[in-house]
Amino acid sequence: MMITTTIDDGLVRGALELEPTARGLVPHRLPAAARRRIPDGQLAMAEAQPSGVRLVLRTAATVLELDVVATKRHYPGAPPRPDGVYDLLVDGELAAQASVDDGDVLTLDMATGSTRLTEGPARTVRFDGLPARDKRVEVWLPHDEATRLVALRTDAPVRPVAEDDGRRVWLHHGSSISHGSNAAHPTGTWPAVAAARAGVELVNLGFGGSALLDPFVARAIRDTPADLISIKLGINLVNSDGMRLRIFTPAVHGFLDTVRDGHPTTPLVVVSAIHCAIHEAVPGPAAFDTAALAEGRVAFTATGDPEEVAAGKLTLAVIRAELARIVKERAADDPNLGYVDGLDLYGEADAAELPLPDNLHPDPAAHRRIGERFASLALSGTGS
Repeated sequence: MMITTTIDDGLVRGALELEPTARGLVPHRLPAAARRRIPDGQLAMAEAQPSGVRLVLRTAATVLELDVVATKRHYPGAPPRPDGVYDLLVDGELAAQASVDDGDVLTLDMATGSTRLTEGPARTVRFDGLPARDKRVEVWLPHDEATRLVALRTDAPVRPVAEDDGRRVWLHHGSSISHGSNAAHPTGTWPAVAAARAGVELVNLGFGGSALLDPFVARAIRDTPADLISIKLGINLVNSDGMRLRIFTPAVHGFLDTVRDGHPTTPLVVVSAIHCAIHEAVPGPAAFDTAALAEGRVAFTATGDPEEVAAGKLTLAVIRAELARIVKERAADDPNLGYVDGLDLYGEADAAELPLPDNLHPDPAAHRRIGERFASLALSGTGS
């Protein structure tokens, strides 16, 4: 006989809020106060995609079923997106994977900017053949597919794992690369790889297209308990062409000041962008490569004018230099502030070996490399 267990904050990690709805719980990676400040659909969509969100429990169950409503994204004219992947870990090891093939459908027309949501059914993610012993089980939700949690069933009782189970909490904020774009599955994103290697609990606030120094994100970080915080900045600020150097510098200071209001002595690491050839010396905005789209591929190109860098336009090289200067300046009064150069995570030589498939986002192998290097550079000594 299957036992139904209520899904609540005691079982879910990596989300800042669970929103009850008529069709299940929506795990949010930003709290309601921050969501009320979101100015566009891109961030609203990204924060509801549960990168790093997982159910964590102990059980002797051999069967686990999770009813979900997935949101499938459809881009007319673009190749179909793969179904999101659910990773099942047993005592920290990947034991099984599953997907659901339908659910709600969000149609996003890149030509017109219009969106349309068509509601679909709930489906069941089923894992069986689990070892018949007491064990720690984690179900990592798809990192890039919004998911409503409807019901959890097992063939043996479950109990939550105590939040104070000895693992330190690492909170990370970044762009789509941190969110997990082009990673093959949720524990394959570079932050998940780094967290596993270092033995820390991940809260992933990587938001596709949206690492833009938004004050409401800084306040969310300020108000979230963490033992280590990292903030990765660069690529979205360049490819959105949203600000100039004069505005960027005080915006970084303001973001860090807000985080420090809630975490005055927490180790805080500022991370610059990985190597991205199209934006190293060419400013934004970024745009879809129309020639690639004609071939059925998604790729990006930079459309800015390098001559405007002298007038304050941002490139990745400019941002790296300024972030390093800002951190050095602030570290004189903040001994718990550090800097990691993104080129030490993925540099020009890495790009030659493991090129970015769409000119912006790393592939699964590069995600693993970045995660392993970040764990060594920034997370060593932070585990349980």
